Amino acid sequence: MRPSKAKDHHAAVPQPPGPSHASRQTSAAGTHPRPVDFGASPGSLPEGAVGVPLLPDVSDLRVVDDDVPAAVGRLLGELLAERTAQAAVLDQVFAHDLAERVARFTLDGGKRTRSQFVWWALRACGGEGRAAAAALRVGAALELIQTCALVHDDVMDGSRLRRGRPALHADVETQYAAVAPTAQDARFGEAAAILAGDLALAWADDVLADTELAPDTARRVRGLWSAMRMEMVAGQYLDLQGQITSSRSSARAVRAACLKSALYSVERPLALGAALAGADAATTAALCSAGRCVGIAFQLRDDLNDVFGSATRTGKASGDDIRSGKPTYLVAVAQARAEAAGDRGALSVLRRSLGRADLSETGLAEVRGVLVATGAREAVEARIERLAVQGMRHLDSVTLRGDGRLRLRALLRSAAGAPPAGRTPYGPSDTAAPSDPPVDRTAAAGGPSGSLLLTAGAEGATR
Repeated sequence: MRPSKAKDHHAAVPQPPGPSHASRQTSAAGTHPRPVDFGASPGSLPEGAVGVPLLPDVSDLRVVDDDVPAAVGRLLGELLAERTAQAAVLDQVFAHDLAERVARFTLDGGKRTRSQFVWWALRACGGEGRAAAAALRVGAALELIQTCALVHDDVMDGSRLRRGRPALHADVETQYAAVAPTAQDARFGEAAAILAGDLALAWADDVLADTELAPDTARRVRGLWSAMRMEMVAGQYLDLQGQITSSRSSARAVRAACLKSALYSVERPLALGAALAGADAATTAALCSAGRCVGIAFQLRDDLNDVFGSATRTGKASGDDIRSGKPTYLVAVAQARAEAAGDRGALSVLRRSLGRADLSETGLAEVRGVLVATGAREAVEARIERLAVQGMRHLDSVTLRGDGRLRLRALLRSAAGAPPAGRTPYGPSDTAAPSDPPVDRTAAAGGPSGSLLLTAGAEGATR
């Protein structure tokens, strides 16, 4: 259903909700919003000046250790205040509609898990001083690239809710609903969100490029960054291609999960932290192996949460993956098991429900029933636990600094969404689960990757 259109809204530049709504200045050219203050004082900066130190002050590492997300948030506030001030110099409407939205989205919400992985990998490998300062900047850059990914994902998936609030494209659409032709406002919102994501990506690259690094470290970090960006795009494309072709291959589902989630969300951040700390090849490879296992578990947990989680907890509408026909491993396992058992009823539910944008809550409940009855939900839960256990074994295979190792271990288990340590894992009877993908040692060290690390292993039935 389209949002209602306010008949009394006649402003040439409609204002979005948020803290900037009440902050306005009037000029001869009309009424324009001022830039939002995101934690610094950008107004005093001359045009083109750099107001944020290239390396933040981390003279007391314990302050960051105590609250990594807050430390990254403070740096992001400074960086984004500078960027939004520069955007306002270019054009007030651009700054208000896009730059400030990107800044608010990046600062408001999210657990900053990727930047925590960078920090704790660095600390576990003994990094400190200038390396620690660089890690905060790399973490901030990752938060911006995450903004790009989420904003673009919501457009591609048609998701109108993110973090319990309207997705960026839906927010822009609502802002201009009163003045844009009915046939164009949704299209405009999506186009604006694509540009907003592009802006976040450009800012992320800027932050990384401006980070002071020793030449050898810079080569490793930039190699990892370059690989990660292409992997993200490849994984998202496989997701989209699987939807349009109605692919239900568990091997392809794991391949996409590895590219778009395991590498980008866990393995690459760990490798970046290790590179900044100057870790040796064996330590880096162990961290990457742990990250690969946990990263796939992370995506499998996300698939479960999409179907069985509540919008209150996930911040997104339940069942989006089912309605969009996303080729998740969860659905692939359910279909393979239903086919093996000759369960025509389950197959019929999946056929008529997957990819139906108008699927009702009753229809979604039927799909949930099939996922439970076929054992797919239990199989995925079992696989998540085993992946988490294997990830911990990789982590424990090398010597890491005490507190850093403990914090990294807890963070990895939390990212996997695994039950608390000590619960008895499921046994090896789940033959439909994927084997662990191998780690490409060259790519883990920041070099080129030929196969992109993506053999999915023995997969059971695939289509």
